[in-house]
Amino acid sequence: MRREIILSLAISAAALGAAAEDAPIIQDAEFYILQAQHAEQWAEDDAAVDQMLADFREQNDGKPPNILNILIDDVGFGDLGIPELNAIRGYETPNINQFSDEGMRMSRFYTEPSCTPTRVAQMTGRFPARQGMGDTAVDIAGFGLRGDEVILPEVLSEAGYATRHVGKWHMGDIEQSWPQNNGFDWAAFPIHQQGQLSIFNDDGIKEGVVVGNRDHDAKYMLDAFFRPDSSTMVTGVEAAKGEKAREVHMEAGERWTAKKYDEMNQRYQDQTIESLNVLAKGDKPFFLQYWPLLPLHNTRSTRDGYDSANGGLYVEKMQQLDAWMGEIFAELDKLGLAENTIVLFSGDNGHFTKYSPQSGFSAMIFRGGKADTTEGGIRVDAFIRWPGMIKADGIVNNMFHVSDMYQTLIRFAGATHLIPRDRIIDSIDQSASLLFADAGKGRRDSLIVYSDVVPEAIIKDQLKLKVPPKGENPIGAKFYNLYWDTREEYPISTEVGAWGGQEMVRVLGRHLARKQLYPDVEHATGIPYEGIENLRPETIKAVDAWKIKRAAVQK
Repeated sequence: MRREIILSLAISAAALGAAAEDAPIIQDAEFYILQAQHAEQWAEDDAAVDQMLADFREQNDGKPPNILNILIDDVGFGDLGIPELNAIRGYETPNINQFSDEGMRMSRFYTEPSCTPTRVAQMTGRFPARQGMGDTAVDIAGFGLRGDEVILPEVLSEAGYATRHVGKWHMGDIEQSWPQNNGFDWAAFPIHQQGQLSIFNDDGIKEGVVVGNRDHDAKYMLDAFFRPDSSTMVTGVEAAKGEKAREVHMEAGERWTAKKYDEMNQRYQDQTIESLNVLAKGDKPFFLQYWPLLPLHNTRSTRDGYDSANGGLYVEKMQQLDAWMGEIFAELDKLGLAENTIVLFSGDNGHFTKYSPQSGFSAMIFRGGKADTTEGGIRVDAFIRWPGMIKADGIVNNMFHVSDMYQTLIRFAGATHLIPRDRIIDSIDQSASLLFADAGKGRRDSLIVYSDVVPEAIIKDQLKLKVPPKGENPIGAKFYNLYWDTREEYPISTEVGAWGGQEMVRVLGRHLARKQLYPDVEHATGIPYEGIENLRPETIKAVDAWKIKRAAVQK
C-alpha cells in the first residue's frame, strides 16, 4: 500500500509538471459557450486581475497571499452573517457576523448535497461524480479519494506554500486519500465523521439519538458484524507529509463518548491557533485549512444547561463555534496576518433536517436540507475576506459552485499554470467577479446538480429544472424560477417548457457528451486504516470483520 501511495503521488507530481502555462484548462461545455460570447471582455478582466495581484505581491515582499480556508458542517443559508435572522432563531453569532461585514458575501454559493462530495469538489475542482466520490460513508468502508487527483494543497505546495490541515477530512479511510499524502505538510483529522463521533457513540445510544446499535440483547443476534461499534473504529490521527499516521488520545479498550468528542473539538481549535503561530514564523506563504466538526453535536451528556433562547443541540454549538472563530480572527490580527491573508468561510451543505427541530435549525429561506438537491440542500452562507483587495461589506450575486474556489484561490496564489491539463476541471476562475465586486463579471451561469452519480437538477440563470426520473414523461418536468420561488413550490413548467425544455435538455446533453470524451473514473479502494502505525487490537478485529464481509461476495 505504501508503494501504491508513492506511485500515486508520483503520478500527481508528473501531472503538475506536465501542465504547460500556455495550454488551456479543459472545461465543461457551457464554459466554452460563454467564452465565445465574452472572450474579449474576459481577456481585459484577466489583465486587470493580473495587475492587481502583481501590485499586491509587490507590497507583500514579493509573496502571494496566505489562505485560511474554513468549512462549516451542515448550516443553511441565512444562519450566519445576518443578526436579524439570528434574532429570529434565538441565538447570536457576533464574530461571524462581524467577519461577514469585513468581507464579501457570495449570496448564490452552491455546494454538493452532503459533506464528502462538497469537500471533494472544493479540493479537486471537479464534480465528485467524475471520480466516484458522490456518496458519504460513516463507518469502515475501504474507499476514498484517488491519489492521482491533483488537489488544492498539492498545487499550492508546488507553488511554494506551507500547508496544514486541521479538523474534519472525510474523504476516505484508506491511506492514499489522507491529507498528509495529498499536499499537506502536516494534518490532524478524524478518519471518519460525526456519524461515528457524535451520533452513535455510547452517549448517543443512551439518549436514543441512535437505536438498534448497542441497545439490544446480543444473544438474539447471529451476525455480530452487522452493527458497527464506534469505539473500535479509528478516531483522530495526526501525521506529517509522507509519514504514517498515529491515532491520538484513544487507548486500547477505551470507549468513545461525548466527552471524548468535546475534547477532540477543543483540540482541533487549539491546533488551529497553534498552526497559525507556527506558520506566521515561517518565510513561506501558507495555506491553513480548518474544517470544524461543530456545530454537529447530538447529545446533552456534557452540557450544563442552555446557552441561548433557542436551546437547540446544534445551535448552542454554533454559538461555541462562533466564539472559536472570534479567537481565530483575533489571532490573525495579533500576528499581523489579517491584511495579507485571504479567509474563505462557508458551509458545506444545508441543515441536517433529519435532526430538526431539536437541533434548533430548520429550513429557513430555501426548502430542504442535507442530502436534498433543492436549494436548501445545496445553497449555503459563504464569505471571503481579503482586506484592500475584496470589497468589505459587499454582496456579489452571480452563481458560484464550491469547486470554483479551486481555480480562484490558485489564481490568487499565482499558480494557475500548475492546474492539470489532462482532465476536465469543473472549477471556474471567479477572481474577476470577487476583485471587482461585480456579478456581471462572473463566469458561471449553470450547474448540473448531482445526487451521488445521478443528475437530479439543472440550473441555468434563475431557472431550475428538476430532472424527471427515467421512464417518466419529460413533458411534465418541473421548472422553477428561483427569484420568484425560493422554496421551489410553484412550478412554472407551462410558461417555460415551451422554449426552455429542450434548451435545458441540451445543457445536460452537452455535459454528458463531454463525459464521453473524458469518462468518469471509480474511487480508490484499499484496506481501511493501512498506514496507521498504532492500531488498537479492537480496531484490527473490526478490520478483520470488514475483510470477511468483503470476501463473502467472492465465495
